[in-house]
Amino acid sequence: MSRPATPATPAAPAPAPPGRRPARLRLAVQSAFALACLWAGWEFYRFVAWVLGQGPGPATRPPSVEGFLPISAFMALRRLLSSGQWDPVHPAGLTILVAALLMALLLRKGFCGHVCPVGLIHNLLARAGRALGLARTPPRRAALALAAPKYLLLAFFVWTTWIGMDARALDSFLRTPFNIAADARMLAFFLDPSGMTVVVLAALAALGLVLPYFWCRSLCPYGALLGLAALASPLAVRRDPGSCIRCGRCTRACPGGIRVEARVRVNSPDCVGCMECVGACPVPGCLGPALPGGRRVPWALAGLGCAALFLGLHAWARATGHWDSAVPPAMLERIYRMALGALRL
Repeated sequence: MSRPATPATPAAPAPAPPGRRPARLRLAVQSAFALACLWAGWEFYRFVAWVLGQGPGPATRPPSVEGFLPISAFMALRRLLSSGQWDPVHPAGLTILVAALLMALLLRKGFCGHVCPVGLIHNLLARAGRALGLARTPPRRAALALAAPKYLLLAFFVWTTWIGMDARALDSFLRTPFNIAADARMLAFFLDPSGMTVVVLAALAALGLVLPYFWCRSLCPYGALLGLAALASPLAVRRDPGSCIRCGRCTRACPGGIRVEARVRVNSPDCVGCMECVGACPVPGCLGPALPGGRRVPWALAGLGCAALFLGLHAWARATGHWDSAVPPAMLERIYRMALGALRL
């Protein structure tokens, strides 16, 4: 008597193609922008030291440091929309904000996923947290509650700067010595942090090990703005339910904690366009970025597109006078001396 046939063991899914490395591309693009930020920070440090008579000179102020003044750029955006005038004080900051918004509208929240240096820090913290076994994924309701503060902060800034200030008050503030020297005050803040600042930064880093991308997902109002803009993006990851094996690898790889395996089209404000879910999927063709109508596009489009868009807008701004501040150098140096006269570098 013959034995009953043993059910065949399902074949293991084919591995992802070796060329598909979204995590590596993302880290490479983030690192390149981070190195550019470090260079700008060093040049700005040399400039401030020269202005204060504490370093060799002459030195020039790199306009790209204005990217660390998001509130000033947000106010300048409102002025641009109401008057059509580009901010003459921190024009590079406004250019960087416009670039970030264009990335969101076209390529998901790509500024957060590929350009922002804080995003790189939390990417590294998340990797370390997973390697140490510390990373935890909060339940869905808890994740929604954790995301609320960044939207409340965004609402606060919208209310105070876009609604609470008229055009004249906004223009007057942007031209004040306080706003002109805001980048130098930011430098002083990090060069001479208080004990409370060190504790807060350490706490944020520790939370980033346990709750991946804690700052980005819970506290960053800039990311909240870009996430809302990204809802209009034509680019989104699409999942083929017919080939999906529900392994959950895509969700575990997602920096935004999105349940990718539960969606057909991932159009979430938390999607940073990193495509790490695509790289984690073991089934070729199951996940991939697509345009409306389902047309698939290369997975590298988001990362390389963000870099190209940023560099293109930077070139446009330099060529058209939307990058360098219109404040006369002598006045700028005087204002910096008044703002930072007591600072020792």
